[in-house]
Amino acid sequence: MVEKKVVELLVNGGQANAGPPLGPALGPLGINIMAVVNKINELTKDYAGMKVPVKIAVDPENKTFEVTVGTPTASALIVSELKIEKGSGTPNSAKVGNLSMEQVVRIAKIKSPQLLAPNLKKAAKEILGTCVSMGVTVEDKDPREVQKEIDAGNYEELFGKGE
Repeated sequence: MVEKKVVELLVNGGQANAGPPLGPALGPLGINIMAVVNKINELTKDYAGMKVPVKIAVDPENKTFEVTVGTPTASALIVSELKIEKGSGTPNSAKVGNLSMEQVVRIAKIKSPQLLAPNLKKAAKEILGTCVSMGVTVEDKDPREVQKEIDAGNYEELFGKGE
């Protein structure tokens, strides 16, 4: 039983191609690179414009492969939600966008399997932390202020019962 070779890469959603980083990583394994590229693009098309972590497990003996797609980074999800190019280079002074609390919760739900947070409320607070470093306001306020409001019991209706 030959051990599978695993290649992990960040690709642009729906835009993988046979060039670097994919081609050089997969070429030596002798599999059909275009088949892998097509599979990745099919699985990541909903994440267009975002960097998506992808894991390719290759069986070098029979040249089969499996593609597993991770979740885009929290910052990529925030950028996508705001429809902006990128976060602020100077987040303390330049703000690049404003999210609603509903958008923060939606991002938290998408990311929660990868987060360390034990519940949705804490996951939302992690997303708010990312907003701070990106220069994104939430409900037209500093995200740190919104974190305090969550601690104070605001926005409970967004988190559901038992959070």
